[in-house]
Amino acid sequence: MRFMILVKATRDSEAGKMPPESLFAEMGAYHEELSKAGILVDASGLQRSEKGWRIKYNGKQRSVVDGPFAETKELVAGYTVINVSSREEAIEWTKRYPNPAVDGANAQIEVREFYELEDFAQSKEVKRFEKIGLG
Repeated sequence: MRFMILVKATRDSEAGKMPPESLFAEMGAYHEELSKAGILVDASGLQRSEKGWRIKYNGKQRSVVDGPFAETKELVAGYTVINVSSREEAIEWTKRYPNPAVDGANAQIEVREFYELEDFAQSKEVKRFEKIGLG
């Protein structure tokens, strides 16, 4: 079971404020533990939304909307992907996630489970995803 740990953005992260060395050390130690346990799939921080964009869809039409985006509570500042055997194991690991706030104050992470191809009825299109190694 794969889970994505989403680190929610804060005013500091959206302002481009870099985390202190102590937070890097905590994050490094945590991700090292995940790696040693064989469950770390990927992890990275994201640049602030000012450097990003969104694609808005209106039927088949698409338009680009450049950042920054106002609502930091809806933004993601980073992520970690883990592959564990159960939801309970994922909860135990995520309860140990270091506080990602630059100032050590209020922060939030959100955890979401990935769909696996086995969750879908077998079809030509599911086989297509399997063939290219996704899912």
